[in-house]
Amino acid sequence: MSILEITPTVTTSDQRTERFRSVYDESFADIDAYCRRRLDATSANDAVSEVFLTAWRRFDDMPDGSAARLWLFGVARNVIANQRRSAGRQNQLHLRLVEDHAVTRPEQAAVDGALNGPPVVEALAMLSPDDAEVLRLVAWEELSHADAGVVLGCSANAVGVRVHRARQRLADALSTLSNPASVPTIHADQNEPNS
Repeated sequence: MSILEITPTVTTSDQRTERFRSVYDESFADIDAYCRRRLDATSANDAVSEVFLTAWRRFDDMPDGSAARLWLFGVARNVIANQRRSAGRQNQLHLRLVEDHAVTRPEQAAVDGALNGPPVVEALAMLSPDDAEVLRLVAWEELSHADAGVVLGCSANAVGVRVHRARQRLADALSTLSNPASVPTIHADQNEPNS
């Protein structure tokens, strides 16, 4: 028995890098497609990055040959499951924060027409992103019209107009939620571009 037969194989940094590149090149398209079929584009990109980061960190656990590709599919499956659990926790946290805000700040909720309960969250989702954002900035973040104007890149007067219009649209959305058979009122200024 020679010394070479007894000495364990040592993977040098260059060998490790080359093997990783090889696995990456052979598997990227399949892992990317797997993630894109299950997630939106941004989440899929994050998932693919996490899969290959995990592969690099757990390089010694990765099997050789074609089994590496299957191992990466298993990693991708776990990454996607983790993302979905995380999104669920984030949604639950958001709902709890909205509910806590309504409990801890009842005077603000009353002033803003109870802008904190689950029906309001649902009604906000029915609004345009611009309308929802201006209401959140003024009601939830408690920004003045001038401060909200800085955030939105417009004047305090423009914010005042946007808030007024958005509150009207929110009231229509809430009324639609409370009476689904009703048709929301379309305001004449709804089609005007935001200031």
